[in-house]
This record gives sequence, C-alpha cells and structure tokens, in this order.
Amino acid sequence: MSRSRVATGLLSLTVLVLAAFALSPDKLEIGSTAPMTDVEMTDTEGEAHTLASAAETNGLLVMFTCNTCPWVKAWEDRYNDVAQKAAQHDVGMLAINPNAAIRNDGESMADMKARAEEKGYRFPYVLDEGAKMATAFGATKTPDLFLFNGEMELVYRGAIDDSPRDASGVQERYIMTALEAMAEGESIEPTVTKSIGCTIKFPES
Repeated sequence: MSRSRVATGLLSLTVLVLAAFALSPDKLEIGSTAPMTDVEMTDTEGEAHTLASAAETNGLLVMFTCNTCPWVKAWEDRYNDVAQKAAQHDVGMLAINPNAAIRNDGESMADMKARAEEKGYRFPYVLDEGAKMATAFGATKTPDLFLFNGEMELVYRGAIDDSPRDASGVQERYIMTALEAMAEGESIEPTVTKSIGCTIKFPES
C-alpha cells in the first residue's frame, strides 16, 4: 500500500474519532448544579414540569429512559420501587425520554402514554424536545440516572443497581443506597457507576 493511501486512511480514521468525541456530550461531574432547571417538559398526562418544580425538599432524581430499549425493559419493574424510595426521603423523581431521533419509531408521546399506563408509572414521564436536556446532562444511555441533593447539586450518577437482567441477583443497590445515604446526611459510595443501556438517539445536528 502506498504512503499516500496510508496517510489518507489515517486521516479518515482521525476524522471519525474526532467526530465520535464531538457527538459524545460531557457528563455532569459530581458536585455540578443541575442545568436548565426552568425548561418546561410535558408529561404523559399533558402536565408541564421543570426540574425545579419536580424537586422536593431533599432533592431530585432524574432518570433518562425510553420505551424501546431492552435494558430499560429489564430494569423497568424496579422503577416504581425507586420512585417510592425517593418519595419516602422527600426526593422528587422525573423520568425523561430523550430519544428525539426516533420519535416516530416507538418513542412518541403516544407511545410514552401507552407505556406509562401499561407499567403503572407512579412518577411523571416527560418528553425531552430535541434531546436538549440529555445533551445538557451529558446523558448517553437509557436508563441513566442523576441524583441531586436539596441544593440541586449532583451527588450520584449511573445505574440503578448491579443486576439489570435479574432483580433477585442484585448485590449493590446503587440508587437506593444513595437515596438513603443522602437523606441521612452520610457519604454516598460509590458516587459514580457505569450506565448500562441503549445509546440515546440524539437528533442529527
């Protein structure tokens, strides 16, 4: 292979890598303040919510989720338990659907309404227009969780627990432990875990 072809190939690879980095938003760091707290998002009941209005005395749990991801479906039966735990500790919970690129492929508001009704969601499920909220958070997966304290500072981000496929096999209850520790004024450990799920379908820029 000629040097010119090698150089061209390396240049193309570099462009692809740089493009991948450009498309990967930076995730909120622990201690960061919640972004875009006054942006309204509509839920499956037609009600408008903001991060600020959804927060309770001790904070807010934001969960990026969707209707079609197999990982969401594996964890989904635990969503209401998480919402109940949050409510017990005066923490609000808001589920956000960021899959703007496939609204016509299972992620529309109509699909969200059907999902929320079928699963009996006991928390608001809102649509993220243009995936702007997911971009601001640096969310990359569904599900992807972000827990904020009463000052709306990020104290935990990542997965629900360590056993997405089998609820009976859970060893580490990450978000439950974080909620309990935050409510009791104790240190949260770990503060970051790996989000396992489907890639969020961002709109083309």
